Amino acid sequence: MVERTPERLVRLLGMVAYLDRTPGVPVEEVAQHFGVTPDQVLADVDTLWMSGTPGYWPDDLIDFDAGSLESGVLRLTQSRGMSHALRLGTREAVALVAALRALQEAVGPVLAPEQREVLASTLATLTAATGEAAGTVDVQLSVEASPAVLAAVRTALAQGRRVHLRYVNASDEPSERDVDPWQLLTGDEHSYLQGWDHSVGAERLFRLDRILDAWVLDVASAERPRRLPEATFRPSEEHQRVVLELAGSARWVAEQLPVDATEDLPDGNVRVTLRVGSSAWLQQLLLRVAGRVRDVDPVEVATATAEAARRALAAYEA
Repeated sequence: MVERTPERLVRLLGMVAYLDRTPGVPVEEVAQHFGVTPDQVLADVDTLWMSGTPGYWPDDLIDFDAGSLESGVLRLTQSRGMSHALRLGTREAVALVAALRALQEAVGPVLAPEQREVLASTLATLTAATGEAAGTVDVQLSVEASPAVLAAVRTALAQGRRVHLRYVNASDEPSERDVDPWQLLTGDEHSYLQGWDHSVGAERLFRLDRILDAWVLDVASAERPRRLPEATFRPSEEHQRVVLELAGSARWVAEQLPVDATEDLPDGNVRVTLRVGSSAWLQQLLLRVAGRVRDVDPVEVATATAEAARRALAAYEA
């Protein structure tokens, strides 16, 4: 599976700080410290060698001792200030205040007391340091859900109780579920309830705007795991195998979705192999990147998506 950009970025920044305070570390030791292979460490060094501060002339780039690297040892000679304490400008500080306020509004009520305290104290400290500029930020998250559904979900989360949902999926199929709620999530323009679905015995995501009704049950929900599972689809061999050839600008598909394989093509395109559990979801994905799709296998998937697009256009015309 292709590594996601945020994960690699965190490792690259951590590697600079680690080597800045621990000079002369064997490649194998660095690999063990960051949980990757030695080849990946060397690939990371190649990336860092071409990174630095604005200007990007040789003296602006992060640098390593080439002689040490030839003997299998990493020695950082220029960190370009990457290991120094971060200094925020007013715009960056205001953006961070807005993000923390959004986080507080979205998940604050369901965090553990100690987590809420850390979030509140961090926000208070940053707001005070930002000064009057922080007063210009007013964050109110828009959640597409009926007030009754949202109130029931938030009550269930706050009280640790199971919730009964009447839900319509992407294929317009209604169902009723008993769910142990874990958290509310916001992403890709929608908000979701993540929790344990007792009807299928697995973790599921429920789009809030597709929940028709919600009732809080007089049953305690199962204890949340200490580390919540990632809110992603988990592919298996029983799911349909689909191969997409996409323009390079759509590489985010390989980075943001669980895929089986990714291949960079000579013409700059990327070939992605993935497993699909919902034809409706796949059609939505293809329509979203329609202008950047170069090939689809099996072809029936492309045909069905094209037909869905025609139906949508016809509905607009009507």
